[in-house]
Amino acid sequence: MGDSSEPAGPGLPSPSPPPTFPCSGCSLAPMVGKETPRPGRDITGHLTFPLLSVTLLVSFGSSMLYGYNLAVVNSPAVHIKAFYNTTWSQRYGYGLAPGPLTLLYSLTVSTFSLGGLVGSLLVGVLVERYGRNGALSRSSLLVLLAGGFMGFSRELGSPEMVIIGRCITGIHSGICLSVVPLYLGEIAPKNLRGFLGLVPSIFICLGVFSAQVLGLPELLGEDRFWPLFLSVVVIPASLQLLLLHCFPESPRYLLIERDDVCGTTRALCRFLGTPDVQDVIEEMKEEQQSLSSVEMVSVWQLLWDRSVRWQTLSVVVVNAGMQLSGIDAIWFYTNTIFEKAGIPISQIPYATVGTGTVEVAAGLIGCFTIEKLGRRPLLIAGFCVMGICLAGITVSLLLQTTLPWMCYVGVVCVIGTIAGFCMGPAGVPFLMTAELFTQSHRPAAYIVGGSLNWLCNFTIGFIFPFLQMSAGAFCFLVFCGVCLLVALYVYLVIPETKNKTFMEISHIFATRRSFLSVPAHLRMKKLDGYGALESSSLEDKDFNLP
Repeated sequence: MGDSSEPAGPGLPSPSPPPTFPCSGCSLAPMVGKETPRPGRDITGHLTFPLLSVTLLVSFGSSMLYGYNLAVVNSPAVHIKAFYNTTWSQRYGYGLAPGPLTLLYSLTVSTFSLGGLVGSLLVGVLVERYGRNGALSRSSLLVLLAGGFMGFSRELGSPEMVIIGRCITGIHSGICLSVVPLYLGEIAPKNLRGFLGLVPSIFICLGVFSAQVLGLPELLGEDRFWPLFLSVVVIPASLQLLLLHCFPESPRYLLIERDDVCGTTRALCRFLGTPDVQDVIEEMKEEQQSLSSVEMVSVWQLLWDRSVRWQTLSVVVVNAGMQLSGIDAIWFYTNTIFEKAGIPISQIPYATVGTGTVEVAAGLIGCFTIEKLGRRPLLIAGFCVMGICLAGITVSLLLQTTLPWMCYVGVVCVIGTIAGFCMGPAGVPFLMTAELFTQSHRPAAYIVGGSLNWLCNFTIGFIFPFLQMSAGAFCFLVFCGVCLLVALYVYLVIPETKNKTFMEISHIFATRRSFLSVPAHLRMKKLDGYGALESSSLEDKDFNLP
């Protein structure tokens, strides 16, 4: 490139600022070479308009679609089955029996999860090749394609188009469910990372709520509107596709993975709203320096890397716990519980909309308290509330025949389970996946967490009906046990990450490893190859911490 880039290699400190940078018009670039640390620096920031705008945009154009597609097939289930049966009769001269018809509809529902699993496996390739912003922009095209398939399925008499469209929306959600928190976690200042990281979870709840409202008979719940109901997702996706290119790429991606100093500086100035970004770049360059000898790791390398085994195990536990908590079973069983509570069948859709309101309210509570309370309290409290309420549902189902008022306890426990989930477990696991790893391990960690999330989602959807038939009301005790065990794990193992840089969090885990490991030579072997922790002096420092 020229002599101007040679005084300091990627991430290496330079004794003096380089005279020029290969980037005309970047007036702040010379500041980047100043690697003199400021004592007691505190890298924080305030919520700027670009930060808020891009957070709302990707949450509306990506995260909300996940929640919408989760719930959109519930209301028009009767109409979709009727369409399948009519089409089959026109093609073959006879209608479908109840068993095959239910199987075809179940395939329509579950193919969304299978698509999500495929999408989660593509995350690493997409974010490395196109960046975070680029991956989200390109994934919007999938929604437009899926919307076309589902919107014209009835006109063309093709149930296959509905199933294919559902699968494509699943692929999109699998990508975005990982890339959105990854992008927001990297552009947010550390004091706003929790708040911005939970905004997508609020929009997921809003997506579920929107599907419940639009599915009412007065709106799109009629038979003639169900193709439009399924394809409404193209509107948020089109908005994101049009506007997302107006915002910069992740500064961390630009500097650490692309070594684009000027692009990083411009992006930081835009997101933080200030030209004084020297401290932030210095913190990034420290991470870049620590990873200068480490390539981007694959999923296989991540799983076998003993230096991050506690971070990896934590991601596995919280992501699997989020789905194995039984929240999908609760949504499936809500109508039955409401019916047994005496709510007329015609009014149950409106009661379900009420649970959607609770979801949004609980998500807002978590979003606006996470920077004060921290990640751990929200996770622990959320899983504990879910565990207690799931036990309450079991008790109410067992006793409601002898104690009629117990059916109302069941309704309260359903609402409490949903509120506990949306308050913390719904969004914090995605945020913590970004926080527990440095740049080289982060994409692989999202692949692990995302694929496990979708796999557990599909598993619960598949086995819950059988579990319910075999265990009856006691099936909720299984989910209760999972919730309480995950809360215990978070309490014992996962540290608080609030208001800490990514390197500070990795040092906390390194210190924890030094206490949990036994022989010193084995400890050195574990730490070898993981960023700044390769330094023996750092390890000695961590080992001597009280």
